[in-house]
Amino acid sequence: MGWERDNRRLVRDRLGDEVGRIDRCSSHSMALAYPSAYRVGMSSLGFQTVYRLVQGSGIASAARVFLSEEPVGFERGAAELSYETGAPLSSFRLVGFSVAWELDIGPLIGMLSRARVPVLGSERGEGDPIVVVGGPLASSNPRPLAPFCDAIVVGDAECVIGELLAAGFGDGSRLSRLEGLARIGSVWVPSLSGTVPTGAVASDSDLPAWAPIRSPHAEMRDMFLVEAVRGCSRRCQYCIMRGSLSGGMRVVPAERVLSHIPDQVRKVGLVGASVSDHPDIAMIVNTLVEKGCQVGLSSLRPERLTSSLVGALGAGGYKTITTALDGSSQRLRDCIRRGTTAAHLLQAAQLCRDAKINRLKLYVMVGLPGETDSDIDECALFVRELSRLLPVSLGVSAFCAKLGTPLASAEFAGVDVAGARIKRLQRKVGGAAEIRSTSPRWAWVEHVLAVGTEREGLAVLAAVRSGGGFSEYRRAFEKLGHCPNGVGGSRE
Repeated sequence: MGWERDNRRLVRDRLGDEVGRIDRCSSHSMALAYPSAYRVGMSSLGFQTVYRLVQGSGIASAARVFLSEEPVGFERGAAELSYETGAPLSSFRLVGFSVAWELDIGPLIGMLSRARVPVLGSERGEGDPIVVVGGPLASSNPRPLAPFCDAIVVGDAECVIGELLAAGFGDGSRLSRLEGLARIGSVWVPSLSGTVPTGAVASDSDLPAWAPIRSPHAEMRDMFLVEAVRGCSRRCQYCIMRGSLSGGMRVVPAERVLSHIPDQVRKVGLVGASVSDHPDIAMIVNTLVEKGCQVGLSSLRPERLTSSLVGALGAGGYKTITTALDGSSQRLRDCIRRGTTAAHLLQAAQLCRDAKINRLKLYVMVGLPGETDSDIDECALFVRELSRLLPVSLGVSAFCAKLGTPLASAEFAGVDVAGARIKRLQRKVGGAAEIRSTSPRWAWVEHVLAVGTEREGLAVLAAVRSGGGFSEYRRAFEKLGHCPNGVGGSRE
């Protein structure tokens, strides 16, 4: 009872600190669930965009639900409650989840189970909510989600939200409502069809996406998030946003980006897969800095950095420039068509130094196909060279193949191999840079799900039911033929 009282107080305080919340009353209320903590969900431009669209639909109001921040387990712990209504997921007629990546599937299952909503779509009846899922994972590979969803939105939400709400809250039986959802071109209803539809593409007039709510309790503290570009024109072989999949990059005109930013805002996040490719990005940043804003960019290509852009970012309060090295050597970067060279990164470090930006943060993948110890050694030598110009932080992760990319069939390097490469990099870099790495074990879990099917989704359920740790995931996936240190199982 003490924890429940503290949680109610926490929710009340967070609601009181929010700026820009859209309060709506409607006879229909849709739960918008995010399978991670409040601080993460409220920093998601996609989640906030769907919230804004529902609130402006005239059909329903939105009630946000976030993953509990207390330790919980499958069917253990109290159900997560809506911030707006204080009700659990089971009390809503329509529940929408925004799922960002593969490791969100387990928390999604947990949220349903604690709310006493049947986890499997096939077990839900007339009195149960219709569970709809959207978000990046729903577009890149929805099949592992299918066992737990009644409907999946593939692609952009802007052009389907009105039809989705009308069908989801329509009259008639559960089946008739699902049939209505299935008639929406980019909505997949797994119980009615085995074919994943083509993803929806929002019209240019629907852009940019922007987040109405600012919160001091979000990861992006008090920051107004607005989209500068959608999609990417580049052809990186590992990326789900590569140009041939996303239809290229669509640029939001600078004046439209700026027009969405409230005058009183002092922190702005410009969002997109390739923000630094916006032709007017330096002008946008300079305009905001002149208004007294701090500006953050979600993605920076080192070859697109100029003295004017880096200078504007420094004037706007930037202390760290973040960009990607990705491949550990120039040979690997060429193989994955990354397009970044050592010269680009050295120039970026010099520009940062000149602009009084005091750190360069780089992301690099280990375990790309064909990688050897010599590639790791080249990376270490280069990081040491960069660190003579500017302090360097290195974020290291293991490569995970993604469905729909040219590297989709690439095997995972292996937990042991990836771990050894990370340790070698740490040893060779020494104290020249700060190095943080993600877990190779959970990267393997991500890899299995990223190229998996409904079988792998059901294996997640088995793992979560057994405790949800890596050992449980490993046992569940090994039953399907996947091995963390060898060739993966069948993808049929």
